[in-house]
Amino acid sequence: MATAHWLFGDQLGPHFLAPGAEGPDRDAPVVMIEARSVFRRRRFHRAKAHLILSAMRHRAAELGDRVRYIRCDTYREGLLRAVGDGPVTVHHPTSHAALRLVRSLDTVTVLPARGFLVPHADFRAWADGHDGRSLRQEDFYRWVRRGQHLLMDGDTPAGGRWNHDHDNREPPPKGARTLGAPAPYRPRENTVDEEVRHDLDRWERDGAVAFVGRDGPRRFPAARREALAALRRFLQHRLAGFGPHEDAMLDADPVMSHSLLSSSLNLGLLHPAECIGGAQDAWRSGRAPINSVEGFVRRIAGWREYVWQLYWYFGDDYSHSSALRHHAPLPDWFLELDADAVTARCLATTLAQVRDTGWTHHIPRLMLLGSHALQRGLDPRAVTDWFRRCFVDGYDWVMLPNVIGMSQYADGGRMTTKPYTSAGAYVNRMSDLCGGCAYRPTERVGERACPYTAGYWAFLHRHRSRLAGNRRMAQALRGLDRLGDLDELLRQERDRGQDPP
Repeated sequence: MATAHWLFGDQLGPHFLAPGAEGPDRDAPVVMIEARSVFRRRRFHRAKAHLILSAMRHRAAELGDRVRYIRCDTYREGLLRAVGDGPVTVHHPTSHAALRLVRSLDTVTVLPARGFLVPHADFRAWADGHDGRSLRQEDFYRWVRRGQHLLMDGDTPAGGRWNHDHDNREPPPKGARTLGAPAPYRPRENTVDEEVRHDLDRWERDGAVAFVGRDGPRRFPAARREALAALRRFLQHRLAGFGPHEDAMLDADPVMSHSLLSSSLNLGLLHPAECIGGAQDAWRSGRAPINSVEGFVRRIAGWREYVWQLYWYFGDDYSHSSALRHHAPLPDWFLELDADAVTARCLATTLAQVRDTGWTHHIPRLMLLGSHALQRGLDPRAVTDWFRRCFVDGYDWVMLPNVIGMSQYADGGRMTTKPYTSAGAYVNRMSDLCGGCAYRPTERVGERACPYTAGYWAFLHRHRSRLAGNRRMAQALRGLDRLGDLDELLRQERDRGQDPP
C-alpha cells in the first residue's frame, strides 16, 4: 500500500502531489489536518482565517475519497487519527516551528520543499560563495535569472537591462483618483465559504478563538481554478499597466494594477514558474512592456524567492534580531486596526485597508505601516507577528525577513543597505494621501507637524551614532545639523509617545 502524504494548509496546488523521486507515491492517500490550535495561539485577521480554511476545504473537496480530512485540536492529534503509527511523507514545511514538529515525529519522512524556484542546497552554495554576508537581492536576482533562463535573450537580459526600476517609480498621475486599470478577478463565495463563516462565528461565540479585522465577501482565490482565473486576468488585462506606478498609492484605488496573487502563491495554489512564464509570454507576444514584465518577474523570482531562502539560511535565531534595540510594545490602536483613532490620513487609510481586507500592496506596508513602527521604536518581533497575523498572505517565512530585515532594520543591515523610512515628502510625492490631511508633510513641529516628517528626524537623531558609518545615510545625517528646531522636535516627539498620530 502507498505511503500516506500529509498536505499542510499552504501546500494546496497540484505540484505538491506530483509523484517522483522527491515526491509522494503516485497513489498516496492524502492527509489534511485542520488544527484549531493554530488560531488559538495567535489572534488572526478574520479574513485570513476564512481564506485558509476555505482553501483547505476546497482542496479536500477536489481530492474526494483520496483525502482524509481531520478537524481536531492539534496536528499531533490529527496525524494519529489519520494514520495511527503508520508512515507518512510531507514536503518540507514553510516555518521553523512546523519543520521542528515534523522532524520530531518518527513516522514522518520530510521530502524536499516545493513551490519555489531554487533548491535550498543551491542557494546555500551561492550564499556561502559570498561569505554569507554580502547577500544582496540584486545579485541573487540576476543569478536566478541566468540559472533558470528567466526573461533572457541568450546570455543577456530581455530588453537589454536587468533592472527597470527607474521606469517603475512614477508618482500617480496628477489629479487622478484611480489608475483606471481593469478590475482584478473576484471570486464568488459558495457553500464552503458559508460553512467556514458559520464555524468561525461559532468558535468566536464559544470563546475558543478571537480574531481582528473584518470578514467581508472573500476577495482572494481559495481554489486552484480561481487562482488560475486570477492569474489569467492579471496577465491579460492588468500586467501591462503594472510597472510604472507599482510604488505609487491612491486613496480611492488601493489595488491599482497589482496582481493580488501573493496569497495564491503562498497557499501553494500557484507555482511561481507558471506566473513568470505567463508574464514572459505576454512580453514576447507584445501584450505587455518590458518594464512591467520585469517588475513583476522581480517581485517573484527576485524578492519572493530571496526572502524564502534567507529565512532558512539565517536560521531560527534571526527572529531575535534587534540591532536598534527597539522594544516598545505595539499600541492598542495598532493591534486593533483602529483606523478611526488615527488622524494622519495616510496611516488611517492604510490601517482601514488592512482592517477591511487583510491586504495592502508593498509600499503602504513598508513606507507607512513599517516606517511608523520603525520611527516609533516598536518591538520588531511584535511588529513581525502583527504583519503575519493581519495579512492574508502573511506567513512566518514571508514576514520575518521582510519585517526584521527590510522594514525594521533589526538585523543591522544583513539584508538591506539602509533603514527604509522617510519623511512626509516621500508620501506626498508618491500618493494623494496628504491632501486633506490635518498635518502638513513640510512641517516638523507644531499642531500641523507631519508625524512621519517629525518621526523621521527623531529616528535619525536617536540612531545617529549607529548610522554614522553608513554612506547611504550620510546626506540625511548631515541634514540633522541644519535643523534649528531639533530640540523642540525631540520634545514634541517624546510627548507624542505611542498616541495615535
